[in-house]
Amino acid sequence: MLDSDKLDCLAKAVQDAGTLASSMQCDVHRSFKKDGSVLTEADTAISRMIIDEIRTLFPEAAVISEEEETENNRNADWVFIIDPIDGTDVYSQGLPSFAVSVGVLDRKREPVGAYIAAPRFGIASHSLFVRLDPGKKVFVNGTEMTSAGNKDDVFEITTGSKGPLELDFSAFKGKIRVFGSTILHILAPVLLPAVQGVVVQKCYAWDIASSHAVMKALGMDLEDENGNAFLYTDDFIFGKQKLESILYGGTAAGRAKLRLALPPR
Repeated sequence: MLDSDKLDCLAKAVQDAGTLASSMQCDVHRSFKKDGSVLTEADTAISRMIIDEIRTLFPEAAVISEEEETENNRNADWVFIIDPIDGTDVYSQGLPSFAVSVGVLDRKREPVGAYIAAPRFGIASHSLFVRLDPGKKVFVNGTEMTSAGNKDDVFEITTGSKGPLELDFSAFKGKIRVFGSTILHILAPVLLPAVQGVVVQKCYAWDIASSHAVMKALGMDLEDENGNAFLYTDDFIFGKQKLESILYGGTAAGRAKLRLALPPR
């Protein structure tokens, strides 16, 4: 297992990165990557900061970041997957629903750890920090987390801003929430009592690894439109391939209802 003292250091580094992101937000400048997605100076600064921290704490681990190419041993026991700012577009516009995210996969490519700082996305608090050490319980702002409410009947969901373009909403009669951060979208069914499910479109590994680990630790999961459990392949992780399928998240009963109510167009 990973050393708990070193995980304490990682958790603090992610929280510090969230604080840094918040402090930089008012002066941030938008630029664009080749794929048209937004990039800010905060993305690159936080990416380098967290990569350096993980390399120092866990030199044998593999490290994947959205914003940098890294040399990695694919046979490493642990893979750390970094999204320096998930929700860069909303972040660059001054909105609060962004997150700094580190997910941890074990040797079997199972998502087992999460460190998520959303410094302006407070749940009855000024900020949100989610921590899941591999093999441990989930903690939110230092308190053990449990999922509340009936999650099998899906009335309220989160999804991405391109949901209306990619999903058929004609059979869905519930409510839809869009935050602008896939990490926060996936957290919502386990974090918010009134949200039962999530639909994720065309993601990368850094968009889902951390919050997927939290979801699994609390008895939920992600599956594709055919009902197959989502698995992390080396191409998806190390090749940074974009997943083209739709993913449905929630309880087993909730996912089945979501697949029927919101099929791909």
